[in-house]
Amino acid sequence: MPKVVITYICIVFGAFLQGLGMSLFLFPHNIPSGGAAGLAILMNHWVQLPLGLSLWIVNFSFLILALKYFGFSWTVKTMIAVTITSVTVSYVSTLGSFLTPFFWLDLLCGAVIFGVGVGLLIRSGSSSGGMVIPTLMIAKYNDWSPGKVMLWMNFFIFLLTASVIDIRIVFYAILCQTVSTNIIDFIYHLRAPTFITTNQLGWRKK
Repeated sequence: MPKVVITYICIVFGAFLQGLGMSLFLFPHNIPSGGAAGLAILMNHWVQLPLGLSLWIVNFSFLILALKYFGFSWTVKTMIAVTITSVTVSYVSTLGSFLTPFFWLDLLCGAVIFGVGVGLLIRSGSSSGGMVIPTLMIAKYNDWSPGKVMLWMNFFIFLLTASVIDIRIVFYAILCQTVSTNIIDFIYHLRAPTFITTNQLGWRKK
């Protein structure tokens, strides 16, 4: 099977897993999956923009950065991933509740599935959109671990959102990010099979 076909299969599967983690276990408990949602909440609170519009502005701004610094192919792959994730969330959310009787098990399952999905996307030369884009810019430029960069960026944003949402939700979100970003780093540093494309971020220094 051609290498590019397997790469896109990994992107589709990673985006699907990300959507499952969000819709099955995180969103039903009102736990934001990342910093982009946190920024949207802050915009909604500070300038009274609708939450959906705020989230669109955040993601669109980051996609413009991606196009400028990572190129057209990478940006298209990210748009495909974001679309598949959105469709998965929209569809699965209509199927009813799949929550377990145990909140902490839901949190763990959501974080693990979300982390595996995002990790697959990054290894396949794509991303999940949102804060992953500036995370990869910083990580690539400084040769840092993307999971750790994402954790600290989201941690800072979640602390800001603590002023407008329940502090317990912020605590749960930070725990979720701690688990998922460690999984992302684990997948990112795995020895890749020859059919998986890695290190496709073509940084364009300005």
